[in-house]
Amino acid sequence: MDMQISQASKGDRDARSAASIGAMSREQLILQLSAIAGPSYLQAGLRALASYAGASHYLLARCDLIQENGLDFVVACDWPFDLVRRLAPELTSGYGRTGELEKCMALFQPSAAVLPDDVELPEGVGRQYYAMTFNVGRTRFSLLLLTRDSVPFLLERLRDVGLLSGYLASFTRCVEVRSERDFDLTERELECLFWIAEGKTSDEIAMILGISRNTINNYITSVMRKTATKTRSEAIAFAVRNNLV
Repeated sequence: MDMQISQASKGDRDARSAASIGAMSREQLILQLSAIAGPSYLQAGLRALASYAGASHYLLARCDLIQENGLDFVVACDWPFDLVRRLAPELTSGYGRTGELEKCMALFQPSAAVLPDDVELPEGVGRQYYAMTFNVGRTRFSLLLLTRDSVPFLLERLRDVGLLSGYLASFTRCVEVRSERDFDLTERELECLFWIAEGKTSDEIAMILGISRNTINNYITSVMRKTATKTRSEAIAFAVRNNLV
């Protein structure tokens, strides 16, 4: 009997939760975000956006740092720590396999994924999550939202969430005037990047700079490694997007 009462109470809570999520309009969300201020601005705003979409947890990542070791790419997150640490290698490898054109085409296009079966989840959290990618200036971000168990996820609201997440991120220190990765490139590497963007071959760049063709190729290989690109065309696209040339 007690178990039946408990299950009925849980069902009532789920129903009230679903109703409250669907009740918030876009205008009400914007007013709520406008009222948020102080050091916890980003976290409070992302929490409101997650609730607006029917998500249980949010993770905001800087895509230009995903290739690095560790969890430095995480800007703001309320996911369980063990889950972030477990998922980090998969995010890193997945992003590294994606070409520059695919990354550009993915902007504001929500994608769904499922957490591995061996991941333990908190009570009430679903196994599916959605990702939304957007730019703030020259920095690209990805927002990952965990779904709730037994509560509908409002997929049609994700574009609003992406746009407003960009608005939130633009007012925080997680966006620098110039990406930290830009300074990884040496002056010589930037010169080579400029000339390949101008359509020059390795032999032509070698003549212009007065160094050997093999040295030029080494510089270009280093540029592609640092920018996580696979071809010269992708390196040029990266350079244009980040105002390096």
